Amino acid sequence: MCRLLGVVSAVPVSVSDAVGAPTLKDFVALTKIHGDGWGVAAVEEAGRSPRVEVSAGSALDDPAFDAATAERRAVASMVHLRWATNGLAVRPENSHPFLADGIAMAHNGSIKPMAPLDALLEPGIAATLRGTTDSERYFALIRQHRRTAPTLAEAVRRAVSELRDRYPEASLNALLLGEGQLVAVHAHARSRLPAEDIEEITAADLPTEHLEDYFALRWARPDDGTLVIGSTGFGDLDWQPLPPECVTAVSIDDRSMTLHPLGP
Repeated sequence: MCRLLGVVSAVPVSVSDAVGAPTLKDFVALTKIHGDGWGVAAVEEAGRSPRVEVSAGSALDDPAFDAATAERRAVASMVHLRWATNGLAVRPENSHPFLADGIAMAHNGSIKPMAPLDALLEPGIAATLRGTTDSERYFALIRQHRRTAPTLAEAVRRAVSELRDRYPEASLNALLLGEGQLVAVHAHARSRLPAEDIEEITAADLPTEHLEDYFALRWARPDDGTLVIGSTGFGDLDWQPLPPECVTAVSIDDRSMTLHPLGP
């Protein structure tokens, strides 16, 4: 499980400036448990592909993370803090966001067992996997659908709908960045935190939202030129819930939002 933060801005801006230093500080404080790696994807100018930087270490007190979120300016960014699923290695190739085909992707959830997901992947796509996570396989399925889908958002919707049929209780929440859009998947169905994870959150004294609605995604407009999408548990912004079981595409050009409900 993980925390997600995405930003789209009218002008190049750092993540810290876009959401405010206190909000970013709250976000980084979640590394009390989400300390199994971090990653940042950024589109520095409209029309460019995202650049990605990842680490298997904690974001807390990491100068590289501070530089990526406070110094790097971009028109669209997304940040991921990893809380590794039991049994999955903490190493750079398992850190999100993943990057391939000009698209970056980060996931918050767990897709188990992995065998049905593996069975959906064509050999050519499966051969591109670098790590061992269910999340990278999820991304591979999106890339597979992108070959025939008219848009990235539609490829995401098709992949999520296909997975929902096989994993009715999985959290498929994700952010993708590429092709001129920030795409958010808010699809966590009936996902619940395991008892041992609830105990860890309670012991870490993290915000109660972590227990009440850990998998929720929401959005806010801190100002006229900025749109933010984020997980729960941080940031005193005017948050609004994203539609459930839906893919939301945000245009980097004008920050407009387009909804793509899940379905056949």
